[in-house]
Amino acid sequence: MTRPSVPAAGLVQAFFVDFLLNQKHSSPRTLATYRDAFRLLLRFVHETHGVEPAALSIENLDAPIILAFLDHIERQRANCIRSRNARLAAVRSFFRFVQMREPAALAVASRVLAIPVKRTERKLVGYLMRPEIDALLSATDRTNWDGRRDHALLLTLYNTGARVSEIIAVCRGDIMLDAPASLKLHGKGRKERAVPLWTKTAQVLRSWFQELGDRSGEFAFPSARARRLSRHGVSFLLGRLAERAVKACPSLSNKQITPHVIRHSTAMHLLQSGVD
Repeated sequence: MTRPSVPAAGLVQAFFVDFLLNQKHSSPRTLATYRDAFRLLLRFVHETHGVEPAALSIENLDAPIILAFLDHIERQRANCIRSRNARLAAVRSFFRFVQMREPAALAVASRVLAIPVKRTERKLVGYLMRPEIDALLSATDRTNWDGRRDHALLLTLYNTGARVSEIIAVCRGDIMLDAPASLKLHGKGRKERAVPLWTKTAQVLRSWFQELGDRSGEFAFPSARARRLSRHGVSFLLGRLAERAVKACPSLSNKQITPHVIRHSTAMHLLQSGVD
């Protein structure tokens, strides 16, 4: 006697809508991460096994297929191990939900949940010296709109040590420019924190907001199309600034300039100044 297959479509929808959104009230960032993981997984199963997403069964997502998917995103998509583990975390969260909702899928769920997280070496994060930060700030072309925005963004990023996801989400209402000036950041897990702003940062932001007026919506550092900047956009502008700054500061040529490196530089400079 052939066992009836367990349809996956309804379970996937219930996982996102009922469990993640209504019961757990997961953050938009978590929902987007899980959505992207399942988008890749459904596409992989369709391309390798010819199964349409609407016709997918839980048996089509058994451990060997999930392992093949993880190998695919590492080898073909050139994702790092951390990205691989993030995709696995989304899949495992789904199957923890499935094993409680659908007893008939318990065997498949147990096999998928047994897939281990892949270990990886954690590389030492570098940081920039103060003259290198100054060179990046000086490299902004403040004769044009983009340059003034980049200068305000980079200075705020360095002042606050914000994550790139936090800085691109900053709205004008999050910034208090009256003394004592501060910035409210919305971090991981819906945690909020207020960070004091230097007098120089407050002055730059005050001038920047006066220039923005009402034309660019609520975002403090909008794109040229008055939309929210992307992570890629911030990384791109930092790379562009590094190319310009290397002439005045040759040591930048041997360093990788990313938003996380700026964040780490802030922490190191605070420690060097005696802040615990």
